Amino acid sequence: MKNLFSNLRGDLFGGITAGIVALPLALAFGVSSGLGPDAGLYGAIFISFFAALFGGTPTQISGPTAPMTAVSMVIIAGIIAANDGDVNKALPSILLVFLLAGIIQIGLGFAGIGKYIRYIPYPVVSGFMTAIGVIILITQIGPSLGYNPKQDTEFVQQFKPEAEERILENILKDEVKEDILVLEDFEKTIERANKVSQADILRESQTLAAKEASGVLGSIKVLPRMLKNINWLELGLSLVTIFIIFGFKRITTKIPSTLVALVVVTGGAVALGLDYNPIREIPSGFPMPNLEIFSGFSIGAITPYIFTAIALALLGAIDSLLTSVVADNMTKTKHKPNKELVGQGIGNSIAAIFGGIPGAGATIRTVVNINSGGKTKLSGMIAGVLLLVIMLGFSSVASKIPAAVLAGILVTVGIGVMDYKGLKAIPSMPKDIKIAGIKLSSEVLIMIVVLVLSSLWDLVYAVGIGLVIASLMFMKKIGDLTAQRSDVKPLKEEPWADEVGITAGLKEKVFIKHIKGPLFFGSTSEFQQLAKQIPATASMIVIRMDRMQYIDQSGLYTLEDIIVDLKKADKNVLFVDVQKQPRYMMERIDMIPDLIGEDCIFDDFKSCLEWMKEHKDDK
Repeated sequence: MKNLFSNLRGDLFGGITAGIVALPLALAFGVSSGLGPDAGLYGAIFISFFAALFGGTPTQISGPTAPMTAVSMVIIAGIIAANDGDVNKALPSILLVFLLAGIIQIGLGFAGIGKYIRYIPYPVVSGFMTAIGVIILITQIGPSLGYNPKQDTEFVQQFKPEAEERILENILKDEVKEDILVLEDFEKTIERANKVSQADILRESQTLAAKEASGVLGSIKVLPRMLKNINWLELGLSLVTIFIIFGFKRITTKIPSTLVALVVVTGGAVALGLDYNPIREIPSGFPMPNLEIFSGFSIGAITPYIFTAIALALLGAIDSLLTSVVADNMTKTKHKPNKELVGQGIGNSIAAIFGGIPGAGATIRTVVNINSGGKTKLSGMIAGVLLLVIMLGFSSVASKIPAAVLAGILVTVGIGVMDYKGLKAIPSMPKDIKIAGIKLSSEVLIMIVVLVLSSLWDLVYAVGIGLVIASLMFMKKIGDLTAQRSDVKPLKEEPWADEVGITAGLKEKVFIKHIKGPLFFGSTSEFQQLAKQIPATASMIVIRMDRMQYIDQSGLYTLEDIIVDLKKADKNVLFVDVQKQPRYMMERIDMIPDLIGEDCIFDDFKSCLEWMKEHKDDK
């Protein structure tokens, strides 16, 4: 407790400043997610407070971020579509996914997974972050132009036949649940269908229109309609917001430019009495837990969402720990990755119960906190409390914010989140692979694959595919390098210093193989040629393992098969300087001592040479 208040003044300034920076972003991310500004605010409040309280990075400010919101947006849209376009009906399932993601993050922390996150390849992260920027920019074209597919009457009318079909399908589904046989009681079906009003059909048509226009591909499809139905007032508000955000930074960075834009443009729009589209009303009063998440909670209910929750949890872990590294570099401290994951998981779990969208460590907010004097976890807790106070006291004022202002803020977020460093490096990266006769850079290929698949298909699957491709390419490179260094050539390898003393008579009977790196599944194909290339005159096969620090199961069984073949050919196989991990693996499958006895294993080549001299005449 003493350490918590050791930097009270600095933490107070840092927390307040970070909270002010977080406010417009929380509202914008909430609107972008599809759950509304209140969901973004709830997420910012609870994640900021509890991730700071239980996390392992004292100066980190957490809350909804661009990557987490982009993935959440896809998840939310998918679950809403599966629930007949009804947000209220889908909400428990949506929040259940967020809750599961938080619980999984807690599990990752306790399992010690945090230290492995740093092995995510840079091209995967680069492609993903650039895709986030692309997704945000494209999906905010409509809101920035003041276009709402639900209000486009001509567009909505196209979905009227499909809406009628879906309403009838839902009636039939309800009757099946009620054990009503349509063929026996068709009049009841007709009666229910007649109760469907034009307003119901219009509402369903609007839901289908919104679904068609959602996401990157949807936004591109309806772009011509957007350009035909520009709301010049909304566009003007967006452009002024963007101009202020970028322009004010040139004047000073001490005051958050997003907040300045939010206050100035909203204040101007209200003062002038402009007829703009405001954001959804933010509820006043303390947030209440959504207990519907737990109604009907069962293994069967959560099974469809497990993979989605795992992906969301891993993304949050990566996002948070990358920010932790930034904080470490600025404060010259060392964060605790596993504790940080536990803190993020607790924050996301509690936020989900109260209806908030998930988040992670936020780089900009963390940097602002540190620069403003924040040093302990109290700063993050203060940021959360400040947002709660603003919501309780000024929710009616915040509800007057123009939707176009938040769209403008998100446009600047999309521009800022892209990895320009990775994009600039594309021409200079070495072209180390050839596909269809075209030389390409493997690093650039991975980045582009992740970028394209994330933007046009699915963020989660794109990252998974990127990791698989990166892993395969890495293993191929390591395998090629190992093969180059370990060419199987009888006594034509460069002899090591201690091998110079082999006499001419002994050379004819000895074949020496140097293993100069790990023996794993990527390097076994070359090694399998060993038995075929051993000259018939060689009766003693020396395998030097001085530099073989690691062997996996594939390498182990390949080595075993070769030794079995050599034994059948009456060859003596000798091991020199077997390292700890390979020896342990060999002992586990009884290669030692069943195939290679202890008398054939030597600590150094000198003792092996003495043994060979003594047994050179043995058959």
